[in-house]
Amino acid sequence: MPQTSARLSVTEKIGYSLGDLAANLIFQTLMTFLAFFYTDVYQIPPGAAASIIFAGGLIGACFNPVMGMIADRTHTRFGKFRPWVLWTAVPFGVIALLAFSTPDFGPDGKLVYAFVTYVLLVLVYSANNLPYSALSGVLTGNMAERNSLSSYRFVAVMVAQFIIQALLLPLVLLMGDGDKAVGFEKTMTLFAWVGIVFFLITFITTKERVKSCEKEGSIRQDVADLLHNKPWAIMLSVTILVFITLALKGGTYIYYFENYLDQQQIALFLQDIGFNHFIAGLNQSLNALGLTNFSWPEDAATSGFSLFNAGGIICMIIGIGFSKPLADRFGKRDVFAVALLVSTLFVLAFYVFPADAIGLVFLAQILHGFFYGITIPLLWAMIADVADFSEWKNHRRATAIIFSAMIFGLKLGLSIGGALVAAILASLGYDASLPEQSITTAEGIKTAVSLYASLPFLLAVGVICLFEINKQKELQIERELQSRRIAAGVSETE
Repeated sequence: MPQTSARLSVTEKIGYSLGDLAANLIFQTLMTFLAFFYTDVYQIPPGAAASIIFAGGLIGACFNPVMGMIADRTHTRFGKFRPWVLWTAVPFGVIALLAFSTPDFGPDGKLVYAFVTYVLLVLVYSANNLPYSALSGVLTGNMAERNSLSSYRFVAVMVAQFIIQALLLPLVLLMGDGDKAVGFEKTMTLFAWVGIVFFLITFITTKERVKSCEKEGSIRQDVADLLHNKPWAIMLSVTILVFITLALKGGTYIYYFENYLDQQQIALFLQDIGFNHFIAGLNQSLNALGLTNFSWPEDAATSGFSLFNAGGIICMIIGIGFSKPLADRFGKRDVFAVALLVSTLFVLAFYVFPADAIGLVFLAQILHGFFYGITIPLLWAMIADVADFSEWKNHRRATAIIFSAMIFGLKLGLSIGGALVAAILASLGYDASLPEQSITTAEGIKTAVSLYASLPFLLAVGVICLFEINKQKELQIERELQSRRIAAGVSETE
């Protein structure tokens, strides 16, 4: 089939996207709750938690280029990248469960257990998610189809994010009957089984089609190509900055709701918007079915935090729907820069909100979610374009190593952002055993959620403006690669 006419079926797009849903049940938990799990559930001191998150994440990040080289040189009848989704499905689920378990060790034993399980988790995540991400670059060479695939994929991401950020904490309390340690273990067991099934569906429903018309190069050539690839360097920097913010603000929100916002005002807000009435009806229905252990928690901070995240995620999904048409018209780069800038302004707005301004907090989150949602598919679609740029410029394709570098950036950003959460808490004197934190600690948490979290996003906006693959360049690269492949007798396979 000619390169420009290759279209993916809805079944394949959905099947591929389920892999991201599976991975993000774990990834979103790491990004949002890892620091909280270590400090408040497993009772690890914040400073030690910061060291574990940073060191473990750095090890995982450094493994990515190695995994990229391995994946690019994998040759099976199923392709280069699909087999890794299959091979890592079960280990991913098992290690995720271990990482969120709480064996009764002493203080030093807890640190060793947390570090080892976290390192194993980020390593298996790389072995799974790097080939999975690279797979998007070889399912089709049609850039418009990649935009569409990215939209499907990141709707699945948003579904996973909704489950984690809006429902995980209530699920933990429900499944553990108030015991967060038991609740995390039972919830992660459920996620592990779901993830394994979804990864198998991804493997079964997808097919690698894009074949390079050039010979496979050496590892030295791959590295040299990367170092001379300016769009790659720019996207690496943007990825690091974006995930620093995501990890920092995502990991701090739970502390923001529990320690900064006025609990009485949260409860009044939930009452005024009808949330409490809705939950009362839900609990009554569950009780009528005999599910008395599955009543929604009454804690205002938990309910407020869940609804806050749910509102943002729903608006992110709406934003994703605008991503493809805007990108098709104006180009990925320009749409990404403008939408990220606007979304950042609503993160920064948290800095001026007093503790009782609950309505403004929710409004800012909703608006941030919409504009950030527009950027979500574009980041990974632009990375796939970088792989095409590399082939166009160097006459060699090395998809996985390019994606590995970006996932290195993701892991590094996640490690820095996650470690910052715990480090900031330690510097503020946060103590999980106290019934109430000091005013200084509460104000510091607000600053972390707003000012500190907005700075990497703002830097990313500046950096992406240097990205040279605009709308015109996208079309030029697509046309010329198509011509080369047709001339070489290489096309996408059915």
